[in-house]
Amino acid sequence: MTIPRRDLDFQVFEVLDAVGLCRLPRYSEHDRQVFDGVIDSTYRIAEERFEPFAAACDVEEPRMVDGRVWMIPETKQAFTAYNEASFTAASFDAEDGGIQLPLLITKATSAVFGSANVAFLSYSTLTAGAANLLISFGSHDQRERLARPMLAGRFTGTMCLSEPHAGSSLTDIRCQAIRQDDGSYLLTGNKMWISGGDHELAETIVHLVLAKIPGGPPGVRGISLFAVPRDRINEDGTVGSENDVRLAGINHKMGWRGTVNCVLSFGEQGRCRAELVGLPHHGLEYMFQMMNAARIGVGMNAVALGYAGYVHALAYARERPQGRPVGARDPQAPPVPIVRHGDVRRMLLAQKCWVEGGLALVLYCARLSDEERCATDAAAKESLHQLLELLTPIAKSWPSEFCLEANKLAIQVLGGYGYTRDYPVERLYRDNRLNHIHEGTHGIHGLDLLGRKVSLQGGVALRALAARITETVELARADARLAEHATALAAALAEIGKTTEILAGAMTKDSERALANATLYLDSLGHIVVAWRWLAQGLAATRAQAVPADRDFYAGKLAACRFFFRYELPRIQPVLALLRSLDDTALTIPDSGF
Repeated sequence: MTIPRRDLDFQVFEVLDAVGLCRLPRYSEHDRQVFDGVIDSTYRIAEERFEPFAAACDVEEPRMVDGRVWMIPETKQAFTAYNEASFTAASFDAEDGGIQLPLLITKATSAVFGSANVAFLSYSTLTAGAANLLISFGSHDQRERLARPMLAGRFTGTMCLSEPHAGSSLTDIRCQAIRQDDGSYLLTGNKMWISGGDHELAETIVHLVLAKIPGGPPGVRGISLFAVPRDRINEDGTVGSENDVRLAGINHKMGWRGTVNCVLSFGEQGRCRAELVGLPHHGLEYMFQMMNAARIGVGMNAVALGYAGYVHALAYARERPQGRPVGARDPQAPPVPIVRHGDVRRMLLAQKCWVEGGLALVLYCARLSDEERCATDAAAKESLHQLLELLTPIAKSWPSEFCLEANKLAIQVLGGYGYTRDYPVERLYRDNRLNHIHEGTHGIHGLDLLGRKVSLQGGVALRALAARITETVELARADARLAEHATALAAALAEIGKTTEILAGAMTKDSERALANATLYLDSLGHIVVAWRWLAQGLAATRAQAVPADRDFYAGKLAACRFFFRYELPRIQPVLALLRSLDDTALTIPDSGF
């Protein structure tokens, strides 16, 4: 059970006007028929190659056999089908072997694949991210010899940042690269938590490794980026002998068990050859491009998993007879489906407003990315970039928090069965729990948002966001069905503005205290942004309700919009008041008091 096609079409075409992107030169060769064909292929491959094996790859997780990774054969079959349909290369330039689809469309397809089997999807999305980095910052030779085979599915890619002793503290990495007379480097060190770090899905794996060149600047300013193929790549593009990259172990996580996660050792025999990507000591700057794209991808994965749980819970609630309505007087009356019970309906509505709101948020970011990519005016391009920078920690973190809550309620709807492997909802919860830590913890993104993003250039991005929200508010005020929500959103926007001003002022005097509850700020601004995207969905639904077809679908949209504004948005009011008080309880408790 994947994300329903009807909602995907609504969000992509009715709310975000994907067809309007075809007016841009980059996408001018596409049209609605092309987009529909891509989405048709997505559902077919997801339903045939991804979803049927989601439980199998969770139970039969990858394992180490004779120094290499074994995984169920269906993983390769799915990987092959995905690449034969050109999904890895879908959004890339034609000159690099891509088909130049809008990111809005490719993100929509990733939502479907992720809801079907997020573990199978990850090998290809990691590869696309690594290829994009090489295309952006690598040499022409690296682009041709490494990136193009990655987009064709011959090679895969990884990102190698963390080390066993350092975790997220990249300042402390020890991996070293020593320059050789021929301009190449010999690399030594260990990397930890490397998804897709070893397998037999492709001819080889191109690891993008952060390392330090001896004598470089201290801290993160001395980090460089290297391309390190697992196997040597010959001048003619064929794969040769191994490159002194060893699989040292497999990490077994609570979720995403079908995605192998590795400990890698580089250069134990002193012959691991590495290629510098771009300039020395700019590695972290380059890697942030891949990381930021991956963060939006994490948000979409969280949405996909939350949505899959909701779809299963809804189907179960419609089919499971149990109990009678509260007002029923006849104990002999037949039981009713649990979807008829008030608390179950509340839990289903909560899931619906979280997952459909999260999908709206991440797809909106994808459309912004398309606009930024195609902008010809430098000022407009920079404005779009700043807005995306502001929204990225929200797009990563809000779904990771609240779509996980949807998974929790999906388990509850199924009752005792929800806690067993007879149904997939417990697995979906385990898978989604990992998104809290993927591409940075929730707390790190709170610090990034409050400590840096909202104040950049005097808060220009936050003002731009507020202007867009206000525009939607004014449109919604004209519709009696949405006017109440528009007023509530305007008030919440004013509250977050006042809160931000107080916290920014406190930052100059006591930054530790001002940032003590940055995660709460992240969640609150996230709620406001998702409320905005719900208001946009509400506007699209009111416009479409005049058409009799799908009337119940649009009525459901308006009900979920109302639920979010009446049940969810009010939650931030006491949180914002607490933030404005600059509460320091977490800072002042003595260490021994915990």
